Amino acid sequence: MKPFTIGTRGSDLALAQTRMVAVLLRKENSNVQIHEQVIQTTGDARLDISLSNPGPIDKGLFTKELERALLDRSIDLAVHSLKDLPIENPEGLVLGAILPREEPDDVLISKHPGGMKGLSPGACVATGSLRRRCFLLSERPDLEVVELRGNVPTRIKKLRDQHGLEAIVLAGAGIRRLSMAGCALGMDGFHQTALAFMLPAPGQGAVAVQCRADDHETLAVLQTIHDLPSAVAVTAERAVLAGLGGGCHTPVGVLATIAKDTIHLKAAWYYDPASDPATASVTKPLTEWTRAASDVIDQLYGQTK
Repeated sequence: MKPFTIGTRGSDLALAQTRMVAVLLRKENSNVQIHEQVIQTTGDARLDISLSNPGPIDKGLFTKELERALLDRSIDLAVHSLKDLPIENPEGLVLGAILPREEPDDVLISKHPGGMKGLSPGACVATGSLRRRCFLLSERPDLEVVELRGNVPTRIKKLRDQHGLEAIVLAGAGIRRLSMAGCALGMDGFHQTALAFMLPAPGQGAVAVQCRADDHETLAVLQTIHDLPSAVAVTAERAVLAGLGGGCHTPVGVLATIAKDTIHLKAAWYYDPASDPATASVTKPLTEWTRAASDVIDQLYGQTK
C-alpha cells in the first residue's frame, strides 16, 4: 500500500480532526503509512474578512488551497470541517469519506451562568456567523452581536480579555474535539450552554475527507472509515442549502435526524436577516431523503412569496 499524505489547515481543531482521520485509518488498515502536511488557507490568512459577509471570495474560504494541493498531487487526502466545504466539488475531486458525526450543537460560552437568560440587557455577544447572529437576535433582540474571527482558543481568549464582551457562540463539536485532543482552551470560570433554539449549519459537526476521483486506491482505503448514516444526514442538509442557492455563509440552519428507517429534516432560513425566518419540517422514509430535502426547500420558498 502506498503512503498517504494528508493535507490540513494548521489550527488546533484542524490538526485534531486530521489526527482523528489518521487514527481511524490506521485502525482499519494496519499497514497504512500516513504523513501530515499543513497548508494555510485564505480564511486562515485573511482575518480581516468578515465571515458574515465575505464578499467575492465566499466559496472555498477555508478549502481552496487544500483542493489545489489535491489537484496538483502534492497531497493525497484533504481533511475538512464539512460545513466549510462548498456544495460542489471541483472537477476531479470527490468526498471519499465522512466520519461518524459529532453532535452538531451550537453553544454559548459566557462569563455568567444562566445561558441566554443570564445575559444582561443589551449584552455584547460575539460570533463570526450570520446564521448564529440571526438566531441570537430572534431570541434576544436586545443583544449587541459583534463580529468574531480566529481559531477556538483565540476566540475564548478574546472573551476573557475584552471587558465589555459577555459571551461568544461556538460549535460544541469543536470544543469537545479539542478537549479530547488535550488542547488547553482556557475555559476556567466560563459557563457553557447548548443553544437548543439554534439549528446548525448544514454539515456542522461532520468531518469530511476529500480526494481525487481517479485515485482508486485512496478511495478504497477511505471507504473503511466512511459512516453511511452520517453521510446521508449531512448530504440531505447540504441538498437543502444547494436548493436555496446558498453557500457556506448563507443564514440557514438545517438538521437531519435519522431514526430507524426514517429521516426528519428541520430547517430555518433567514432569507431576510431583519425578519423572522422561513421554517420547515418534513419526515420521510430514509430511502426518500432526496424527496425530504425537496419538500423542505418547497416549504421554505413558499413562505417568501
